[in-house]
Amino acid sequence: MNYSDARRVATELEKLGYRATPQMKEADVVVLQTCTVRQQSEDKAYNKLHNLKKLKTDDPEKTIAVMGCVVGVRGNETLEETFPFVDVFMEPASDGQPLVAHLTQDEVAEFETQQRDQLHSWQDGEVILPDHQRGQMVAAPVSIVYGCSHACTFCIIPSKRGKERSRPVGEIAAEVRSLVAQGVKEVMLLGQIVDRYGYDIPDGPDLADLLTVINGIDGLKRIRFLTSHPNYMTDKILHAVADLPKVMPHIEVPIQAGNNKVLKEMKREYTREQYFELIERIRTIVPEAAINCDIIVGFPNETEEEFQDTYDLLEELRIDKIHLARYSPRPGTVSDRKYEDDVPDEEKRRRFQLIEDQHRRINHDKNKLMLGTVQQVLVEDMQKGRWRGRNPQGKLVFFTDPRELKGEMVDVKIEVTGPWSMSGEAVDKPAEQKPTSGESIELTVL
Repeated sequence: MNYSDARRVATELEKLGYRATPQMKEADVVVLQTCTVRQQSEDKAYNKLHNLKKLKTDDPEKTIAVMGCVVGVRGNETLEETFPFVDVFMEPASDGQPLVAHLTQDEVAEFETQQRDQLHSWQDGEVILPDHQRGQMVAAPVSIVYGCSHACTFCIIPSKRGKERSRPVGEIAAEVRSLVAQGVKEVMLLGQIVDRYGYDIPDGPDLADLLTVINGIDGLKRIRFLTSHPNYMTDKILHAVADLPKVMPHIEVPIQAGNNKVLKEMKREYTREQYFELIERIRTIVPEAAINCDIIVGFPNETEEEFQDTYDLLEELRIDKIHLARYSPRPGTVSDRKYEDDVPDEEKRRRFQLIEDQHRRINHDKNKLMLGTVQQVLVEDMQKGRWRGRNPQGKLVFFTDPRELKGEMVDVKIEVTGPWSMSGEAVDKPAEQKPTSGESIELTVL
């Protein structure tokens, strides 16, 4: 989502004649996109800001802008007082207009007539990739829901990104068509709770309706979406995943913890048992789906027995991918006000490592089942001399081939598997058919 926000700002800067540079010292404008979902990410943003101060001191004409969750939708007076050298502060989901206004007012954005003539013929509202990414990007994020109105007790997002608001279907479809015209083959539809798309619009479309529209866009190869909330993952959405050919069997549905007391204190509003029922529904309607989740270890007051419930749940469900985090208190959240962060950091790290080791073992076992199969891979880029891409379930696949294959669909026979990726050889024959619902659990969840 941060990347999607930053891309819009880059587009507005290119309209003024700017071009991206890999060196901050060379830049006339530096934009720092920030995140505050975890303490580590917020600390990183502040460290970057301290580094930018020297750039501004050395070149006072350089424009420094900060955007994203560290700024927040209500502004951040402390941030502005601490870093007075920053010229522009922009809230999350900004279209860059505060920065544009600053640059044009200060006449920093002048450029030669020859440069202007080389620019794309911009249309109002047109979504354009930055110049160096045009024709080079295979997969792109597209925000469909801004903000969040759910307010889990540990989460700072509602206060930083504002209340939930869905974008119109036509606006989203126009952005996707524009991206496809610039070479994008896959889009990731984004929302803090993506399966609540349309809930803020009376009698409006839902996520399944939007997926149906996006599925009909010519030239687009694949559609994914994240992140879902268990309470809003309806059968209608799951049937859309099963029935629409461009929507990949890839479901991100966080549980966060496997103990009911912890879930209640997190204000997740579902139980461990209800999550089990959801996973069963997903595997019944979309048998070949990869199911990914988020886990937080060391939530305040989490006992060893409560953590064990999470470990046991993951052992039984055999989730495909876990986004794992140690709890860190975020100032302004309910959990920070109400609960003491009483699980020692050493214990958080121990629990983190236990689940990471478990996940590595389970994932390795599941990936071994793909040995000898042919996977359809959308090639994203080359990494260390090998092509890199993902199969329909979002699993990383590497292979070597002398042809130029970026952006192409390639059938790859899997010859080596590991816990986090697979590798193989490109073949000419079609990919094997997806597993059917009659196969075993190990096969149906790949």
